[in-house]
Amino acid sequence: METPIRNEIEQEAAVEAILFAKGSAVPLEDLARALGLEEEEADRIVHAFMEEWNSGEHGTEILELEGSFQMCTRRKYYPELITLELNPKKPRLSGAALEALSIIAYRQPVTKSEVDRIRGVNSDHAINRLIEFDLVCELGRAETPGRPILFGTTQEFLRLFGVSSPSDLPDISPKLEEKFKKEAEQEAGVKVGV
Repeated sequence: METPIRNEIEQEAAVEAILFAKGSAVPLEDLARALGLEEEEADRIVHAFMEEWNSGEHGTEILELEGSFQMCTRRKYYPELITLELNPKKPRLSGAALEALSIIAYRQPVTKSEVDRIRGVNSDHAINRLIEFDLVCELGRAETPGRPILFGTTQEFLRLFGVSSPSDLPDISPKLEEKFKKEAEQEAGVKVGV
């Protein structure tokens, strides 16, 4: 364990760290315990820090809420936060997820084990992410031992990629298909049958 914080500047910095990291109201007794101080001394330190912090030009302020303290966004910055929330950055798919998506799109309905075999690695995480993004869904079960789940693309996938059905996906050129086949053979160290 670290040595106790001794001077007031370090104690105020600790208060800042605690309030920032906690993200919710912290009771005075918890702050006192964390600082290793009596409640009266902790209260003095917190109020001194609060006065200094709130008089500065920060995007946050410290509020006292019924014997607890919380670091909050200043009201004057709410419009920027609202703008940020109304225009969230769209999540991007990883390379693994894009690989799995292309296999599912062109081979659907397809089982996870088929996707794994084609990719050469486990695709659990990639397929789960595609389901979360509503790009892939379960279409049913295969009529094979174990009845594995069959996956296919969703209407959201069609909308995002601007096609009306999976049959409208662009064909893979024979040259590109041959290139992919050779790359797969080299990676796997085997001859891929047609």
